[in-house]
Amino acid sequence: MTDTSEDRVIVDAPTERRNPRTAMIDQVDTSEVVALLLAEEALVPNAVAAQADAITQAAQLMVTSIARGGRVHYAGAGTSGRLGVLDAVELGPTYSVGPEWIEAHIAGGMGALYVARENSEDDETAARTDLDSVRPGDTVVGLAASGRTPYVAGALHVARERGASTVLVSANPAASLAPLADVAILVDTGPEAITGSTRMKAATAQKIVLNTLSTTAMVRLGRTYSNLMVRMRATNSKLRGRLLTMLTQATGLSLTVCDEALHQADGQLPVALVMLLADCDAAEAREALSGGVSVREALRRRN
Repeated sequence: MTDTSEDRVIVDAPTERRNPRTAMIDQVDTSEVVALLLAEEALVPNAVAAQADAITQAAQLMVTSIARGGRVHYAGAGTSGRLGVLDAVELGPTYSVGPEWIEAHIAGGMGALYVARENSEDDETAARTDLDSVRPGDTVVGLAASGRTPYVAGALHVARERGASTVLVSANPAASLAPLADVAILVDTGPEAITGSTRMKAATAQKIVLNTLSTTAMVRLGRTYSNLMVRMRATNSKLRGRLLTMLTQATGLSLTVCDEALHQADGQLPVALVMLLADCDAAEAREALSGGVSVREALRRRN
């Protein structure tokens, strides 16, 4: 392809600026390189915490969408898109939640998880196709470190046209896509240790934000009891052991008692938990949990 001025975009974002603290990084020994990189990463949590109000608003949009029968859609390109897929996929084993609640879309398709397809981020039209399932009442979360990715722009445009709520997660306080978002989470992570390498601080910030958004939504939607993952899928021996451990932690009862309750509950932790805490049998516990309610709501029903 011929290189022309039309092929180039100059991005004015903090992540594209040179970091004076790491200008000599290629002239120091290994231990100092590590120290410099870790020092930069250590700045991220406080930068994310400064966006707590926006994160709270975005999490509530997600909760409202799911509670009303809608869905949440993540949309991003490159590292941002991969982080969205990672977050959505991990909700399955952790909370028994799949794309019926939260679905991720990445520019270039799922193959872009394994082979970088960075040119796909410029395809705004592809986002319209990928997010064709967006409906009124859904929430679309755009993930763009630079705050200007065309693919994410397409996703947010589709959302607004269809009456869905919109969220933008960016590492650019002056993100050009912010006006398309009902809630903009703009984490000021500053210049990267390696100029423009947004898989570093910007990505760390996005991972923290996504962890916080999805976990908050799961807690508010009753997928935990206290701080225990009572809806997790026990698909291996370690996780089956964790079920028993959580049951003892939640009830204070012996391993023997909890193991028997778990057996009577056919390995379903919420059922065993309600049995032990409400002093009822498995059938009564299942009845209390009917309709997909939380363990706490099932216990209120029993009381």
